[in-house]
Amino acid sequence: MVASCLTGGVNLAQVIERHPDDAVALVAHGRHTTYGELRDQVTRLRSGLAGLGLGPDDRVALVAANNRLFVVGYLAVLGLGAVAVPLNPLSPPPEIQRELAGVDARAVVVGPAAARTTAHLDRSALPGLEHVIAPLGVDVKGAVSLHDLDTGNAAPVAERGADDVAVLVFTSGTAGPPRAAMLTHGNLLANIDQVQSAPGGQVASDIVLGVLPMFHIYGLNMVLGLSLAVGSRVVLVERFDPYTTLETVSTEGVTIIAGVPAMWTAWASLPGPLPGSFSSVRLATSGAAPLDPLVRRTVRERFDLAVTEGYGLTEASPAVTSGLGVDAPDGSIGVPLPDVQLRLVDAATGDDALIGDPGEIWVRGPNVFAGYWSDPEATATALTPDGWLRTGDVGVVDDRGFLFLVDRAKDVIIVSGFNVYPAEVEEILVTHPGIAQAAVVGVPHPHSGEAVTAHVVPVPDGDDLDEDDVIAFCAQRLARYKCPDKVVVVEQLPHGPAGKLLRRAVH
Repeated sequence: MVASCLTGGVNLAQVIERHPDDAVALVAHGRHTTYGELRDQVTRLRSGLAGLGLGPDDRVALVAANNRLFVVGYLAVLGLGAVAVPLNPLSPPPEIQRELAGVDARAVVVGPAAARTTAHLDRSALPGLEHVIAPLGVDVKGAVSLHDLDTGNAAPVAERGADDVAVLVFTSGTAGPPRAAMLTHGNLLANIDQVQSAPGGQVASDIVLGVLPMFHIYGLNMVLGLSLAVGSRVVLVERFDPYTTLETVSTEGVTIIAGVPAMWTAWASLPGPLPGSFSSVRLATSGAAPLDPLVRRTVRERFDLAVTEGYGLTEASPAVTSGLGVDAPDGSIGVPLPDVQLRLVDAATGDDALIGDPGEIWVRGPNVFAGYWSDPEATATALTPDGWLRTGDVGVVDDRGFLFLVDRAKDVIIVSGFNVYPAEVEEILVTHPGIAQAAVVGVPHPHSGEAVTAHVVPVPDGDDLDEDDVIAFCAQRLARYKCPDKVVVVEQLPHGPAGKLLRRAVH
């Protein structure tokens, strides 16, 4: 068990302590960083952050791509006993601003990909933000250079309890703005142990493709956290491109790929013969959204590579089920991980659904989150008094115990593995001066799985709405994957008797 290998209490940052000094931990832009070097870099940054007065429970945001800065910053923040808040470095300034304000961040570590974004932050609206920290060469007004941090004496790793919050990851409900899910050191370590206790576990000799964004819990804990705990090598890739990433897989001898359907679809669609492209890969998984069975078959036939599916969500740290090592049939998300309890609950009766009947997936276990930051009402909606997480997803189980996803009880659009919640996009759309009402729905897309379409009602006597203008308006305020690909102007939107928008009736 990973947790049993930690000393001085429970702190996720300590997972790197027990690996050989000369074992390679990270590969970034062809440069190797050993575990010995990584420990030294983390210690120096942790000490520098401590020198700024940062410490336990302070929220420190990480706005960086998948690079060494992110990894070192993440471990340094956790080691302080502070709370890491990973944010999308490609989000526009208003979204970054809202998220920093939402968690009252005291400091932010900025990577090159986010320099322009953070340069436009309104610091006067973030009174709690005391420090902006950036590496040499990243020009952010008022930033402290990583090079100039006073490390002083080496700051020790702070002792944390299993219930202490380690990470805040932004996710959303079906209404209102995104919320920060509180994941504790115990949650994250438990999920690593659960995955390792299931068939087909990772080993120290594995080389893992780190292309899933690490501001997302899938990339953060199931790629980075798991690999560092095991002592594997992570090949960091800042941006997915099917050709160059495939070349990286081959040249680096990648043995494990954790992906999302959009990645596998892109690879399956590449023209021309690509013999031996995945010859080094021994484990390939897909999550975050259902994988098209045709894509799965194509990958198997073209590349002789079997892709297994799993299921998870941010609030479960994230893994809940896995198809690895259990001969799960096509289309199945496998079986629950060890130490994960799972129920399918009939919406009409509240009882457990019968085999073959659909039910909402409820999850309970040490990996289930502690709730939403400063939002007890949303927490009470998601968690039952006895600790069951209501996922909002609907599944069925067959007579062999394999689970299948059949629907989503919540309004959520999955774009390239990322959740887009219509209410968040609608809130932005109605701030456009020409839009009176908005309804956002998902439509099938051949590459991203789904795409966002907005149906909008113009204000009375307003000028004609321009689709490109509306999309650009959203792009200035939302991450690109949340922005509508298409805008449809309509005279009215369907509402129920109580005035509630009926998204499922929008066509």
